[in-house]
Amino acid sequence: EVAAQLARRGYVLDVATFERLEAKRKTLQSETEALQAARNKASKEIGFAKSKGEDATPLFEQVENAKAQLASNETALAALQTEFDDFLARLPNIPHSSVPDGKSEADNVELRRVGQPRRFDFPIKDHADLGEALGQMDFAAAAKITGARFVVLRRDLARMHRALTQFMLDVHTQEHGYEELYVPYIVNADSLRGTGQLPKFREDLFEIKTDGSADVVDIYTNKAASEVAAVRKGVNYFLIPTAEVPVTNLLRDEVQEQAALPRQWVAHTPCFRSEAGSGGRDIKGMIRQHQFEKVELVWATEPSKSYAAHEALVGHAEAILKKLELPYRVVVLCTGDIGAGAAKTYDIEVWLPSQNTYREISSCSNFEDFQARRMLARYKSAETKKNELLHTLNGSGLAVGRTLVAVLENYQRADGRIDVPTALQPYLGGATTIG
Repeated sequence: EVAAQLARRGYVLDVATFERLEAKRKTLQSETEALQAARNKASKEIGFAKSKGEDATPLFEQVENAKAQLASNETALAALQTEFDDFLARLPNIPHSSVPDGKSEADNVELRRVGQPRRFDFPIKDHADLGEALGQMDFAAAAKITGARFVVLRRDLARMHRALTQFMLDVHTQEHGYEELYVPYIVNADSLRGTGQLPKFREDLFEIKTDGSADVVDIYTNKAASEVAAVRKGVNYFLIPTAEVPVTNLLRDEVQEQAALPRQWVAHTPCFRSEAGSGGRDIKGMIRQHQFEKVELVWATEPSKSYAAHEALVGHAEAILKKLELPYRVVVLCTGDIGAGAAKTYDIEVWLPSQNTYREISSCSNFEDFQARRMLARYKSAETKKNELLHTLNGSGLAVGRTLVAVLENYQRADGRIDVPTALQPYLGGATTIG
């Protein structure tokens, strides 16, 4: 059944490897249990032999042999379990029955369109040309100080970027009931394993190596950096690819009270992605960058309510676009396009006039218990009185940089200035235009 469900995603489950590993584990486990029983029996017989004044040397040899074999079996079991865990950790989630079958994004199903794309009576410019013409979007400066796929924003555009972030946070906390969080931008490997980025998507991450080579003093501990690093050595840190990772991992190894559910969290963070698999896509502009910002929405709820929560989550992300009066559409991703950890995903795509198409600005996913199983994220069921796995969900509400792109392109004027959406004007000191 699992193999059949994963085949809907185009994933071939290696059943032979699974069965081989499981058979080997069972054999080793049985041998280990038999050796433990033999060792325990021989240990008891040693006591009897001694009480009778008999020679217990053969029994001592049996115990020592059993100990040696047990040690060997334990090593083999540990290695096998590591191999087994790695195999299982790479399996994608089972798609929900309502997810349409398909092979690629071409098979995604459009659910609705909201708003009408604007008709322009002058040549449309893309956001990069608009920003550079204003002297407020500087890719050359970013390339000098860092490299490709970064940007420096100045004056009005930097302020609008900040205003969009503040606007989104205010809407989600004041109107949608989210608890705002501030979280670390650096996480450990356990956190990335918990949400499913590791081990499968390591190449997409920025990893921080800690080798203890610095020779300075840590100002917080007043210890030499080499001494501090000695403690940290062997611990790998990563820049977060999304706030989903640190926020969702607040649930790791925790048990929530059912009465406290759902948990609804919102966090604004930068996101860092290597874009290893993006090839030459969207090299120009701010659509696909190594560093960008998002306002992320995360839910944790009981399984029976997770799909109602999924619809609510999508609605909250849509509300931002409605308030900004940006045309968009909602699509449900097919089995060939959903992320590895998701059971079901809706993409919200905003209209970009320069590309004459809709582009993703938010991806809202229900992971069911895929992440919770890895994190041991549970809740105490009032019905069963047992600890049950949570369902986790997340989505962008929204990606700040892409929202800025959409505002620039949809609100552009013939003279290069940009109209400010009504909802955003209070965050820009009442300004109605920039530039």
